[in-house]
Amino acid sequence: MRLCVRVNGTSVVRDVPPRLTLADFLREDLRLTGTHLGCEHGVCGACTVLLDGASVRSCIMFAVQADGCDVMTVEALAPPEGPLHPLQDAFRSRHALQCGFCTPGFLVTAYEFLLERHGVTEEEVRETISGNLCRCTGYQGIVEAILLADEKWDR
Repeated sequence: MRLCVRVNGTSVVRDVPPRLTLADFLREDLRLTGTHLGCEHGVCGACTVLLDGASVRSCIMFAVQADGCDVMTVEALAPPEGPLHPLQDAFRSRHALQCGFCTPGFLVTAYEFLLERHGVTEEEVRETISGNLCRCTGYQGIVEAILLADEKWDR
């Protein structure tokens, strides 16, 4: 099937199999490997991307469902040569990652959340990230990083 989509601001047109997931399309066809596959059931949040500005689990969505849409992956936060996005910098400074596998999903989730809000509370942050799983950090550093990014990010 023909897929026409904008990914991180770039128009992409490809012929794809109808059952190819959006996550596999991003990782394999476009080599955007920041989108991670964890559970492949839409539960862990590692594959979170923004579709027309709203977070989706790319592992349970077919690529062709994104036809005509804008997709944003974690790679769009900062160019490879830097500088880091304030959210990424906050994660670094608050040690909000260990193995890093879940980090892209947390960053995209937090990005969407903070785009529309300022002056967030710890409770709001915890509710927002409740759909993302991390097995390493204990979440406190992640919560602190999102709160710090909220303070420092000039949106």
